Amino acid sequence: MCATYRKGRTRSTSSAPRRDARKTSASTYGTTSCCRLLLTGIATGRTIRSARWRPAPTGKRSDHQCRKEHIVTTTSEPTGEIFDGLQEYVAACQEIDDYHVIQGVDWDEELGALVEAVAETIPNAPMLIFDKVKGYPEGYRLVSLLGASYKRAALALGLPTDKSRDELAELASQRLRAVKPIPPNEVPAGPVMENVMEGEEVDLWRFPVPRYHASDGGRYIGTGDSLINKDPESGYVNMGTYRMEVHDKNTLGLWMSPGQQGRLICNSYWEKGEACPVVATFGTDPLTWMASHGRSPWGESELDHAGGLRGRPVDVIKGPITGLPIPAHAEIAIEGEVPPPWEEARDEGPFGEWPGYYSGGTLGTGEPQPVIRVKAVYFRNNPIILSQAPMWPGARQTGLPMGAGRGGAADLARAGVSHVVAVGTPFAYMRVIAINQQYPGHAKQAAMAAAANTRNGRWIVVVDEDIDPEDLKEVLWAMTTRCDPETDIEILNGMWSTPLDPLVSARPDKKESGDHTNSLAVFYAVRPFHRRELFPGVSRSPKELRQRVMKKYGDILPFPNV
Repeated sequence: MCATYRKGRTRSTSSAPRRDARKTSASTYGTTSCCRLLLTGIATGRTIRSARWRPAPTGKRSDHQCRKEHIVTTTSEPTGEIFDGLQEYVAACQEIDDYHVIQGVDWDEELGALVEAVAETIPNAPMLIFDKVKGYPEGYRLVSLLGASYKRAALALGLPTDKSRDELAELASQRLRAVKPIPPNEVPAGPVMENVMEGEEVDLWRFPVPRYHASDGGRYIGTGDSLINKDPESGYVNMGTYRMEVHDKNTLGLWMSPGQQGRLICNSYWEKGEACPVVATFGTDPLTWMASHGRSPWGESELDHAGGLRGRPVDVIKGPITGLPIPAHAEIAIEGEVPPPWEEARDEGPFGEWPGYYSGGTLGTGEPQPVIRVKAVYFRNNPIILSQAPMWPGARQTGLPMGAGRGGAADLARAGVSHVVAVGTPFAYMRVIAINQQYPGHAKQAAMAAAANTRNGRWIVVVDEDIDPEDLKEVLWAMTTRCDPETDIEILNGMWSTPLDPLVSARPDKKESGDHTNSLAVFYAVRPFHRRELFPGVSRSPKELRQRVMKKYGDILPFPNV
């Protein structure tokens, strides 16, 4: 069994990898038993050929490591190392923060349960690196809880890691507000092309793909992934994160909620009876994945946004099959096509999603879902799959509150809402906006702007500037003392949602009609603007004083690092 390890120690849970005994249902997914891998380290043999590309010399660094740059810029840009690839970032994390290498874990439920237990119970959870996964050789790895500590999140953003969590949160917020898009840079080759499988050689079962939850319908390689496709009319390149299930050795299941930009682009091809060309990656540098996991406005490529986050372009290779950009330092990438659903579709899921329920896919819609016909697979030596499986919402995977998602401070500023202090998501379905009220109706303006740019929401809470929108205790205090239920709660109907919402998927009428909207509650947990001066003063000690005494007496009292 797994135990508590010292930093950097490796612990094995089995004496040797064993053959995969699980098979998915042939009637649903086809016969997809996973073969034991025969290759370790650098892949060799008949079905995989080694590409000629080699990284440029990097001094004393190992061969698989690629360029890392030290950038000295303004405070709105990275001031530390920005990493081209996931392998380089993971190696740097091991130098500055807690991590554990775990060997022999079972890909079938055990890996998912272990990650969830760590995320739920350990603050600033350690990074987990899984190697020698049951049935797989050394060197085919997964990494979980990548940014679950504030130090690792800061490292990814190029921020100093010796600051407090609060200081880093402010620096991160400044960085994200100041990001300007930088288009990708096309290069002739990169580490992702170190190994190539094409046509009949393609075998997705060569990688340790987990089944995360007890009732998942299959094994999901795509949780920390990025799917890239291009609008055929405008040429706009979209990059988004959508869950992907391995159906068989060369077919992936794909779930994209209605309204997602990647799906809209697929629709454009399907309307003409054509398959949509796609690229997908399963492990990139953390900032490229951050951009993919977010959502840029239509026409603004997430690859450009990733370049802005990094302070320099993302290196990409023109896909030999699709012509689409492939991040050159991706761990694993595929090229393929998504045919129209009436041509080929399969049952997808169920899958345990971020609300904490099994949802989406065939379960949520009652219909088979699109597939990706994989034509080529490219991967680095010793690849690492970025494992970001959704967990129960109480398990945190993010170490810094950055308010970077939909309805963030920058979005509200663009919508004309001034004096937004911070935006937070202290719990699933909950968006909190802290404002410094300047005029009557300011709180409602902020709430309506946030609601207009919120998807999958349930609660929007507007609080005063003295409330930390990422601190659930402070938010609840404001809701219970500054929000009058009779006058300060507003219900908005017909809001944009998704079949992943359990209150949508559990209603047969919505499933049958395709109505994926929900309702949204707005809580005005602010001091009433017209009588702010009459509102009682807060008796809590000032934050600066609390921090000062915690630092002064930190050697005798177990205060957290704040």
